[in-house]
Formats: sequence, C-alpha cells, structure tokens
Amino acid sequence: MNAPFETKTRPITIAIFAMGGEGGGVLADWIIDLAEHSGYLAQLTSVPGVAQRTGATNYYLEIFRKPANGGREPVMALIPMPGDIDLVIASELMEAGRAIQRGLVTPDRTTLIASTNRVFSMTERTAMSDGRVDEASLIEGCRNAAKDFYAFDMASLAEATGSVISSVLFGAIAGARVLPFERGAFEAAIKRGGVGIQTSLAAFTAGFEGVTAGTTATAQGTAPAPAGAASAESAALTELLREVDRNIPEPARKIVRAGVERVADYQDAAYARLYLQRLKPFVALDTARDDGARLLQETARQLALGMAYEDTVRVAELKIRPSRFERVRAEIRANKDQIIEIAEFMHPRTQEIADTLPAPIGRFIMGTPPVRWVLDRMTNKGRRVKTTSISGFGLLYIVASLKPWRPRSLRYEHEQKALEEWLQTTAATAAKNYDLAVEVAAARNLVKGYGDTHERGRARFQTLINTLPELLGREDGPAKLAALRKAANADDTGAALATAVAALRN
Repeated sequence: MNAPFETKTRPITIAIFAMGGEGGGVLADWIIDLAEHSGYLAQLTSVPGVAQRTGATNYYLEIFRKPANGGREPVMALIPMPGDIDLVIASELMEAGRAIQRGLVTPDRTTLIASTNRVFSMTERTAMSDGRVDEASLIEGCRNAAKDFYAFDMASLAEATGSVISSVLFGAIAGARVLPFERGAFEAAIKRGGVGIQTSLAAFTAGFEGVTAGTTATAQGTAPAPAGAASAESAALTELLREVDRNIPEPARKIVRAGVERVADYQDAAYARLYLQRLKPFVALDTARDDGARLLQETARQLALGMAYEDTVRVAELKIRPSRFERVRAEIRANKDQIIEIAEFMHPRTQEIADTLPAPIGRFIMGTPPVRWVLDRMTNKGRRVKTTSISGFGLLYIVASLKPWRPRSLRYEHEQKALEEWLQTTAATAAKNYDLAVEVAAARNLVKGYGDTHERGRARFQTLINTLPELLGREDGPAKLAALRKAANADDTGAALATAVAALRN
C-alpha cells in the first residue's frame, strides 16, 4: 500500500479523465474540498472534451500544504505536464490508455487508478471488422507504465449502489492511500456536498473495499452470454451444453458453449443441435491434432454468427425485450416514476420483406417486377416507430412472433445454403492446408449485418473464396488470404480489395 505523497517542497499533482455524465467535476470538487478542509491550498482547471466519447473532460488539480508562519504561497500550474503527475484517475480503461499515451503516467512516480469498464470509441464502433482494442494488452500497458496500478470494474459497483462512478473512484483513492488524508476526511467531503449522500457513501465504500481487498484488473476473455440466455435452463439446452463439455476439446469449449447459447436464443434448442452437428467434422479434425483447436474455434465462432443472422424478426425481437427497456432506463438514469419514450427509425426494403415471408412467396415477389415496384413505392421512405407506445410495440411484437416460422422463410433458405457451402469449402481446404482453412473460416466474418452492408460483405467474401485455387499451392497462401481479408475491411468501396486481388494475380 502506498505512503501518502510528500508535500513539503512541491505540490501533489492529480489528473482526472472522465466522460460526460460520470461526475468527473464532482470528483474534482470533492478532492478540492477535502484538501482545503485539511489545511491545504488547492487549484483546479478543466478542459472539456468535444463529446461524450470522442473526448473526455480532463481535470487537473494541484494541492499544497499551506505555508507555516505566513510563508510565501506557491505558484501552481494550470495544465498537467508529462512526467510530473503523482495521481492519474480514469473513469474508463481507454482513458487510462490516453493518459499513458500523453506521458502523464510514469513508473517512477505515478499511481494510476482506473475502471476497467469500456465505452467503445467511435473508431472501434465504426470499424468494418472487430475494431475493439485488446483489453489484455491495454491492462498490461497500464501495469508497466505506472508505479502503482489499481483497477476493477467501478461502473458495475456504481450501478449496484445506485450512484455514479465518481463516488467509487473517490473511494478507490482513499483505499489506495495515495493522498495524505484519512478515510473520515474523504467521507466528510461527500457529506458536505449535501446531494445523494447515502448512495455516494455506499459507492465510496465499494471503491474503498475494492482496493483494500486487493482487487486486480483482468481482461474479459469471452463475450457475455446473449440477452435471453435464461433459456439455457431448459432441459434440451442443458443437455446440449453437457454434450459440449463432454465432446469439445478444451481450447474451443468456451466458444462453442457461447455459440450454442446464442443460436438457441436466436431460434431454439433444435437449431442449436444443428449447430453442433455442423461442427462435428471439425471436432474430429482438431481432436487428431495438437494445435490448440484453432480451426474449430474459428469455425465455431463464425458459424454461430452466421446462423444467428440479422433479419426483421431478430431486430423486432431484440427491440421489444424487457432487458432493452431496462438498459435504456439505466443509461439515461430515469427514475422509476418517470415515463420514457423510445423511437426507432426503421426502413425495411422490399428484399427484407420478401426474405421474411415463406420462401415460395418471397421468390414470387422478387421475381415479379410489378409487385416489387409497388412494394418499393410503399417502402421508399423510412418510418419512426415508438416501441414504448401500444401501436409501435404491437407492430414489432407481431413481427417478432414470426420466429417459429423463420425456417420456412426465403432468407433462411439462402443463409443455410451459403453456410453449408462455406463449411464444405473450409473442410475441403483443411484436408490440403490447415492454416489456409483457418483463414477461410475467419473470412466468413465479412458477411454481416443486413441490407446493403450484408450484400457487400457477401460479395467480398465470395471474392476471397474465388482466390483459393491460386492460394492452395503456395506456402504463403494463409498469409496472402489474411492480407486479402484485411483489404476487404479497409474501405466501403472495395477498392483496396480489388487492388490486392490484382496484385496477387499479377
């Protein structure tokens, strides 16, 4: 545990990085109040971010013990300087990384306190492939950069106590004993604030105990179970999960379990059994190898995503789930007695309408120009649907109720055929070049979303598959296919992929 910073000859320097709505200003005010009531001089400056996620608000504080016997007061700085910060506080893991990037965290001096929750940046959200920053690498970077590092999911603690993350961070500062004040002085600062005292103290205690209990940061290795995964309690799904534990190699077990749960939530346990049946050839192939079941892991991941494709039924079902309404209320911090309205902007195309209908009817619509023309005229403008109204909720409920009929739909017919072709291609490639087969499995990630996005992804995926005959006989075939996959995700136009394919063939 740290000793408090020495304050006789220099100020204590503190930098806070917090996003909008997280109480960063309140946290800074608490520290100022704490210092001033403890006989210190204190100064605070702040620079607001551009938006809630594109830039956090940065607060910079300096505190200095009041000079004795009328001594000269210090001149304090207004902005943080690299290599000169004693304490950095970040309300989100990426913000901790930004502080390190700016040189504000140094191993000889800085204590870093950060929450490990993530609020994804715009670059992560808009990436055409998985643009998320690797959390394990980010946490390891924080450990290496700081003198002392305290981190855990403080956002969850704030939610559990009905407070905001600033209260948990304040408790973590007290627990880390990086400032020359006792716990009672911290709590007194909260009480003097006069707002939300009880919930703030509860969150403060949670943060204090999170540090003193020795909580450390760990990266999440698997995604959380999908909403509605309570269906895993059904007898059929429970048996499927037991089958996974019995028959799937350990390296791929978590991914396959998550895939079973996702596919069952999407349709039903019978659909999840089809998922496992499709994986059996890859289970047999990887069981005979000592290679970490790489092909099975990638195939299982992409097959689950492919079988749980986005269609109108799925979108409607997700938008009316109780968990979604609860999440929205939590995000906007609505009180229980407050009425909220949620408006969705929806723009279904004729293709998506035909895809939802039974296959013969869908084919008739798409193959009959006059019918398509009428539907195009009816759907050429999007519409706003309030899912919190009776009419809006009822409309989406009707669409979601088509879930049992999904296996008869035109989209289901197309998707299953495409998945079978991909699985056969992957298995055939594995018999000749295992590493190349892993890349073929990963390439299926190009097919995602719906509408134009889905069509572009499918076309690019097919472009990659068409290069396989040229890559099978090359030692660098897997690397070349990986490069093509990267090019396919490089832009919206497909220009990078076209250039890469041309270079390969020339």
